[in-house]
Amino acid sequence: MGSLLNGERLEIRCSELGIDIEGAEKTLSSSGRSVRASDHELQHRLIEVERSIRESRLWLIAVISSVASVCSALAAIIAVATK
Repeated sequence: MGSLLNGERLEIRCSELGIDIEGAEKTLSSSGRSVRASDHELQHRLIEVERSIRESRLWLIAVISSVASVCSALAAIIAVATK
């Protein structure tokens, strides 16, 4: 795992993933132009979203693997039945 993002890079990554950068804990951003959640809160949100994305991908891989196993079993049954 890489180092945690902070400041503007953290804001950019959150924006890319559609994460709300405003929150209960309000502080001034590094640019001073807008009010946003603290870096710690944004890092927490970013970690949760990235974890969710990984879990979603792993779920898809598990479903594909299950379907492949069923197809393999059916092929084996057909091969034995037609022998």
